[in-house]
Amino acid sequence: MGIIDRPKRGVPEGLFRKCPSCKATIFRKEAEDKLFVCPECDHHFYMPASSRIASLLDPDSFEEWFTHLQSLDPLEFKDRKSYAERIRDEQKKTGLQEAAVVGKGFIRGRPIVLAITDFAFMAGSMGSVVGEKLTLAVERATALKLPLIIISGSGGGARMQEGILSLMQMAKVSAALARFDQAGGLYISVLTHPTMGGAAASFATLGDLVLAEPKALIGFAGSRTIWNTVKLELPEGFQTSEFLLEHGFIDRIVRRADLRTELARIIDYCEK
Repeated sequence: MGIIDRPKRGVPEGLFRKCPSCKATIFRKEAEDKLFVCPECDHHFYMPASSRIASLLDPDSFEEWFTHLQSLDPLEFKDRKSYAERIRDEQKKTGLQEAAVVGKGFIRGRPIVLAITDFAFMAGSMGSVVGEKLTLAVERATALKLPLIIISGSGGGARMQEGILSLMQMAKVSAALARFDQAGGLYISVLTHPTMGGAAASFATLGDLVLAEPKALIGFAGSRTIWNTVKLELPEGFQTSEFLLEHGFIDRIVRRADLRTELARIIDYCEK
């Protein structure tokens, strides 16, 4: 009999992933079932906004707001491609309309306003639409007298394609949060990896309580930028949530699996 030429059976692409922390090769599906957390070392991977909503809120309770908002590309910015084209590509790649998702939902029966910035969409950078969505969500939480939770996954800071219009969103969202605070609202900020730049310098660190996921990168400028600017060598891990907790910058580190319970507990305690 002749040798039968069969195609080689390989491992399906995307079945495994390598953990950047412990270097273990793990089943992608197993990590996703554990809320995108490494089963070997508890490393917290990137988690899409849709998965965060599903893990935190009661089933089918999320009502998304302001989905119609789109950037008008006021500067008609173009680098390798136009800003308008880049936005369309990001929408197609991520399934998101913008880097922020906001709306109302319930955590164990408790009504809340939830906003999430998603790193997958242009590194979660804050353009005019992101700022407007966050501001409108804060104002709606003020009007409805509901607790506000913002989960920050913004590693890109202000969006350069919108120039000063992007930078002004920091002040706009912060002003809305100040009015929310004056009205007696409860704001819980949850920092995830990474929370940097304009987000860290504004809304992300203004919470009545600031929680963070383990080993999240949190800060304004990265270590290379700091070294190139002021030639200052800073302590190892100085922008991790553990270092920031030790120095009083955040209030608590909460594992992703415990966040839903912790948020419900905080709301109950603060609303008494």
